[in-house]
Amino acid sequence: METIKSAIKLLVMVIFLGYMLLWIIMPTNKFYLNWLPQIQSKTNSTYFGEQGAYMLIYSFPILFIAALSCLYLHLGNICNDNNVKSEGENISHFATWRRPVLVKGPLGIVSRIELSFAIMFIALLVWSFSSYLHGMFAQISQQAPAHDGEQAWVAKLEMSGLTLGLVGNICLAFLFFPVTRGSSVLQLIGLTSEASIKYHIWLGHIAMTIFTAHGLCYIIFWAKTDQISQMLGWDKVAVSNVAGEIGLLAGLAMWITSIPRIRRKIFELFFYTHHLYILFVVFFVLHVGFSYSCIILPGFYLFLIDRYLRFLQSQQRIRLVSARILPCDTVELNFFKSPGLSYNPTSILFVNVPVISKLQWHPFTITSSSNVDPDKLSVVIKSEGSWSRKLFQKLSSPSPLDRLEVSIEGPYGPASTHFTGHGMLVMISGGSGITPFISIIHELLSLANNSTGKTPRILLISAFKKSQDLAMLDLILPVLGTTLDISPLEVQIEAYVTREKKSAENNRQLVQTLWFKPKAEDSPVSAILGPKSWLWLAAIISSSFIIFLVLIGFLTRYYIYPIDHNSNTIYATSWRGGLNMLLICVSIVITATAAFLWNKKQHTKEMTRIQNTEKPTPIASPASWFYNAERELESLPHQSFIQATRVHYGERPNLKKLLMEIEATNVGVLVSGPKKMRQEVGEICASGFANNLHFESIAFSW
Repeated sequence: METIKSAIKLLVMVIFLGYMLLWIIMPTNKFYLNWLPQIQSKTNSTYFGEQGAYMLIYSFPILFIAALSCLYLHLGNICNDNNVKSEGENISHFATWRRPVLVKGPLGIVSRIELSFAIMFIALLVWSFSSYLHGMFAQISQQAPAHDGEQAWVAKLEMSGLTLGLVGNICLAFLFFPVTRGSSVLQLIGLTSEASIKYHIWLGHIAMTIFTAHGLCYIIFWAKTDQISQMLGWDKVAVSNVAGEIGLLAGLAMWITSIPRIRRKIFELFFYTHHLYILFVVFFVLHVGFSYSCIILPGFYLFLIDRYLRFLQSQQRIRLVSARILPCDTVELNFFKSPGLSYNPTSILFVNVPVISKLQWHPFTITSSSNVDPDKLSVVIKSEGSWSRKLFQKLSSPSPLDRLEVSIEGPYGPASTHFTGHGMLVMISGGSGITPFISIIHELLSLANNSTGKTPRILLISAFKKSQDLAMLDLILPVLGTTLDISPLEVQIEAYVTREKKSAENNRQLVQTLWFKPKAEDSPVSAILGPKSWLWLAAIISSSFIIFLVLIGFLTRYYIYPIDHNSNTIYATSWRGGLNMLLICVSIVITATAAFLWNKKQHTKEMTRIQNTEKPTPIASPASWFYNAERELESLPHQSFIQATRVHYGERPNLKKLLMEIEATNVGVLVSGPKKMRQEVGEICASGFANNLHFESIAFSW
């Protein structure tokens, strides 16, 4: 099995290197004047026309890589190794590359490997721009005797605008990969969508800067040559200027509302405006034609599959078992999950509560472990924003609820983790940033009880504003009734209460638990495509693309070709692009729906069992589903856990001192919290005095 996985990974690497080589040679005259015409002449059939060559060159390699990645991940699940051993052995080799090199600045915390790839990408953009421009200016120079100086300048301005458009497409080709939550490509290289959002932001800023300059160059060119009416031009078989302008306006709206200050203060505006990506992509295709749009097709194609699968999953109502209300304005939601669903620590779940908002979806870090709680999945929600405050108020109201309708998307998380590869783990959190560490500790607790191997020592440094926030530490221990023993896990907890000088003994509040009555139609949290989800995703990617090719072949051969005869001068380019986009959607809907319905049918027996399972009313409150669970931090039965916890009042953690005092080697430093805390830890780990510390910033949602 390992041999097959290695062969798949090698094949993926070879195809990807060839794909990147294509981007390097694309701006050259050798490619456009020699190689591309030869490929077009061999693929220009009556079934695909000119677009056949573009789909073969630009679309097929990445979709093939995505399908192979699914197969690789499926084999990894069969082996049930999750790459823990291999990653643990290679941590020391990649520690230098993972070390932060940029900490403060507009890019956030950037590691050496991220900076290296960013430099290579910028180099690709510069190379493409200079190569395109050199070839186009050479043509203008050959025609120089026929133009005066001003005419040559105007011609160069037009070519500069065209070059900017071509270079911007490079950014657009990679833009949708980071936001594809269930991406097999990201999982293959050890990334998650949550951790890759910053790459989407970087690419978006670069793309919109280039496309804005592209539009301005053409507007100035048209104004200078008295062709301003071209702004309203919609050519039948060439570039549509109006479509490009509409797409640019949609992109500008998304760009402006994504400015950090606007996004933080008016998140709803940013969220809803970002749905203009549909207009942006549609009018981009209408602007340049479907053939050239094949450059961006792979990333957007995979995003569409992922988005439709998320839509199908979101239509189900999930069985919410209970809610624990903590005294720190925090609620823990406990869902019933399919025993066959497994996920790794730091995974996230998107939650929608229709009674609060039918449109808003919010991501939350999963705090439970699939190995510790095979039938339960938990998320923790801190009452911070308007949505979470409404949820907390509804659950903690004097009139208790007996049911709360909830829909979910996910879970999404890393395909593997490397936490066991360290001799010691230092977890640094601020406020609700402790949530991803809860799942990590649960996972390590399971390993400590069920594995003969040695688990790393844990030092948890948590900073809270008020003493009532210490109730978050209560979530670290598994619920009562589990058979796991915490003693094999070596844990030390340093908790800091920054805004109080002493413990507020008189304000002690008990944890409250609200139990919900299930409905027959409620479903457990489960993978949208079942336990063999990666294999099903590979089938969807490959079969949908094959169906698309069949449909587009019939459309071209029996409808477009009799009219146009592959001349590309009669049949409207925009109509061809619109029909092709429609066929893509039809292909994805057919295959994804079929896979979803098949897996839903397989879940029928499990859903029937759930319907017959009734949660007993707690003894503490026979007549009500709401009761006080008398469980405080001091009253926990695990005295070893309490003894390992030290609470410091009225001070902040001296992170530099704490980290520098660590003498162990191969120390993994995980930080999850406010930006300043992540920057401070990043600076410490980036310094030359902390070579034993391996830094990792954990993305968390609450």
